[in-house]
Amino acid sequence: MKIFCYGVLSVEEPYAQAWGKANHVEVGTTSSELSADNAELAKGYNGVSSKGITPVTEGAYATFEKFGIKQLAIRQVGVDNQDLVAASKHGITLTNVASYSPRAIAEMGVTQAMYLLRHIGVYQERMAAGNFAWDGSTISTEIFNCTVGLIGAGHIGGATAQIYSALGAKVLTYDPFYDAALEPYTTYTDLETILKEADIISLHTPLLPSTKNIIDAAALKKMKANAILINMARGELIDTQALIDALKAKEIAGAGLDTLANEVGFFRLKKPYAETPKDFQELNAMSNVVITPHVAFFTKLAVKNGLEIALNDAKTIITGGRSRHAVN
Repeated sequence: MKIFCYGVLSVEEPYAQAWGKANHVEVGTTSSELSADNAELAKGYNGVSSKGITPVTEGAYATFEKFGIKQLAIRQVGVDNQDLVAASKHGITLTNVASYSPRAIAEMGVTQAMYLLRHIGVYQERMAAGNFAWDGSTISTEIFNCTVGLIGAGHIGGATAQIYSALGAKVLTYDPFYDAALEPYTTYTDLETILKEADIISLHTPLLPSTKNIIDAAALKKMKANAILINMARGELIDTQALIDALKAKEIAGAGLDTLANEVGFFRLKKPYAETPKDFQELNAMSNVVITPHVAFFTKLAVKNGLEIALNDAKTIITGGRSRHAVN
C-alpha cells in the first residue's frame, strides 16, 4: 500500500515515516499544497492526504479518480476549502480530523484573551517609545470576574469552556446542539445574550452559510465596550472591515485573531510586509489587537495526532472499511 501526502511540514515528516514503518505502508510526501496542478504526483499511490488549507478545485478529484484513488484525508478540522459535491461526483470520500488536540487551540485562544485583558500590547507600544507610566486606561480585570461567551461548543469550544471554568470565569455558550457533558463548565444560552453580556467572546464554529460574518457590524454594536473578541476558527466568521471600524470607534476593547478572511493569500508565506493586505496591516498596527498566522493548532501533539488520524482513515478506506470521520 502507498499513500501520498500533500502540504507536509518538516515537523510532520518524522511522524509520517514512523507511521508508514509501523503500518507497513509507503508514505510519499511533498511540501506543496494539493491543487489540480500537482494532483498528478499521486500517480501510482492507493490513497492521498492533504493539509487542506488551500482551496481545491474539481480537477484534483478528477485526477484522483483517474488513478483509482477513492479517498482524500484532510489533516485538519475544517473542510470549507474542499468541494464536497465535486469530490462525491468523482467517488472521493473526504475525511477530516475532528479532534487532533482541542486543547492546543483552546489554549491559544485563552492566551490571546489574557494578553488583551491585561493590555500587554498597549504597554509594549508605550515602552517602545520610552513611556513606562501606567494609568487608569489600562487597569485590568481578573479572569474570574469575567463572563466568557463561546460561540460554538464542539471539541475546541468544549475544551475552551473547561479552561475558562477552571480559571473561575462565568462561561456562557451558544450552540444549536446541546452537549450535556459540558454542563459542569458552562451555561447554554442564546447568541443575543452572549453578545450583550460577555467580556470575552470566543469563536469556535465551523464556517457555514449560516455562520459567515456571524460577527458583523450589528453584532459588534451589541457587544460591551470592554469586550474582547477572539477568533480561533475561520476568518470569514467576522466582517473584517466592521471589526476595524468597531475597534477604531472603541465599540469593543480588542481582538485576538489566529485566522483572517483573506489569509490564504499570505499566511504561511514569506513576503514583503508592504505586499500584505491593507486590512491586515491596519489591524496589526493596533496595540489592542494580536494576530497569529493560523498556528493555534501547532503543537507537537496536534501535529502527530492530525497526521496519524488522517493516515489511519486513508488506510481504512483503501482496505474497504468506513471511516467515522467521513464528511461527504
